[in-house]
Amino acid sequence: MARTRILSALLWLLPALLFAAGESYQPVALTPPSPPREFRGAWIATVANIDWPSKPGLTVAEQKAEMISLLNRAAQLKLNAIVFQVRPACDSFYASPLEPWSEYLTGTMGRAPSPFYDPLAFAIAEAHQRGLELHAWFNPFRVRHPDAKSPAALNHMSRTHPELIRKYGGQLWLDPGEPAARAHALNVVMDVVRRYDVDAVQFDDYFYPYPEKNYAGREMDFPDDTAWRKYGVTNVYARDDWRRENVNQFVQSVYQSIKTAKPWVKFGVSPFGIWRPLNPPSVRGLDAYARLYADSRLWLAKGWMDYCAPQLYWAVDAPQQGFPVLLDWWAQQNLKGRNLWPGLNAAAAGDKFTTAEIARQIKLIRAQPGASGEIFYHLRSVLDNRALNDSVRTQYVQTALVPPSPWLDSTPPDKPKLTTTKSRDSLRFQWENAGGEPSWLWVLQYRTNEVWTTEILPANQTAHTFFNATPDAISIRAVDRSGNLSQPMVLAPKKYSTPAPVKGAKNLK
Repeated sequence: MARTRILSALLWLLPALLFAAGESYQPVALTPPSPPREFRGAWIATVANIDWPSKPGLTVAEQKAEMISLLNRAAQLKLNAIVFQVRPACDSFYASPLEPWSEYLTGTMGRAPSPFYDPLAFAIAEAHQRGLELHAWFNPFRVRHPDAKSPAALNHMSRTHPELIRKYGGQLWLDPGEPAARAHALNVVMDVVRRYDVDAVQFDDYFYPYPEKNYAGREMDFPDDTAWRKYGVTNVYARDDWRRENVNQFVQSVYQSIKTAKPWVKFGVSPFGIWRPLNPPSVRGLDAYARLYADSRLWLAKGWMDYCAPQLYWAVDAPQQGFPVLLDWWAQQNLKGRNLWPGLNAAAAGDKFTTAEIARQIKLIRAQPGASGEIFYHLRSVLDNRALNDSVRTQYVQTALVPPSPWLDSTPPDKPKLTTTKSRDSLRFQWENAGGEPSWLWVLQYRTNEVWTTEILPANQTAHTFFNATPDAISIRAVDRSGNLSQPMVLAPKKYSTPAPVKGAKNLK
């Protein structure tokens, strides 16, 4: 029995003994476990200051501090993507040559932050430093939010191109039936794609507005008579079909334009969670196809988006909008195998349903073939709801990579170079690209006492130091912008990489 305990202690002490002896490392043929893959996103809504900044008119230092705090907490929760609303209503949270600064930033539309900085560029840099993707979220056709308080700036679309604007209920709207309106929205998106290092572009659920009623309680039709007479009357479409075709052409043109400019930038849409009632048969609710003129099933089937994030904002057991029923339906429409990352109604946790509901939905997504992650609406609702935060944390035990998009790029990056330097009380590993494309992330994995630890690191982190400890294997992999993973470069101590059998070890229990 004593002999067994001594041998067991020696095995546990072996890495430390090798460290003390200055054992050198060499490449070994060892494959570490595959890192987890799951999209874990959250929307940062800027309209009406829902998430950021907390109110208009904060100082630049306060704005930056709030953004850093949100991103830090998102990374601590093991999220891996942020969907940042950069254009709520023909305004901007970046230095745009086409549209004015948002009133939700400085309190006055058209007023730049002072001292000057670019919030989108800042958010991208800070997100990337934390290994978070940054998706730029646009509202393509909304011109004026009903709660807007600041006068319209002189360069706002409502002043520069009133011929393209329609008033509907309490909002102003770019008419999607006007080719010039669609061209302007496309130019705004492509200006951001070309000038900023965004990882994706996303549109939300409406292109034509949600139906509104007049004072008599009757639902109003969208006032696009002018565009219909100019562009619609003589074509082969009925008016509703013409409206859908306007949106179809716009979505397709955005997708193709992004891929021409930067093929690695993803394009996603977050449509209303019900495409049409009775699809599947148990489902009732708003008909987004007929009322928003959004044929999101078509866009998914045609592959005009790299990911689809249907807003499945109902509970698991909702009788007419059951979460798993709708999730399965969307997965069945995904004919080209694009990423399916449904939106979850985190803002309703603790109100319309319990905080445990979100964890149930995450588990259902993991069990659903074809789905590979989720997006929370919205970030502060997760971070500031302690019970929900704790519930999500129990689901996100390990960090995870964003699932790949192989239709964009399926070529893995080169295996990195990995070297080690030993000092008196530390062991430092450094890595770098072996050539070719720069890395977007690194997957660092090390094994101690036969247990692997996985860390996902941003591109600017290229070293890791162990103090008074020696891993019995260490691996580094490169990840590119499309999520492709390189082969691992693995090092292990020369003696420990192929250890000789320990006499009597077979008797250890």
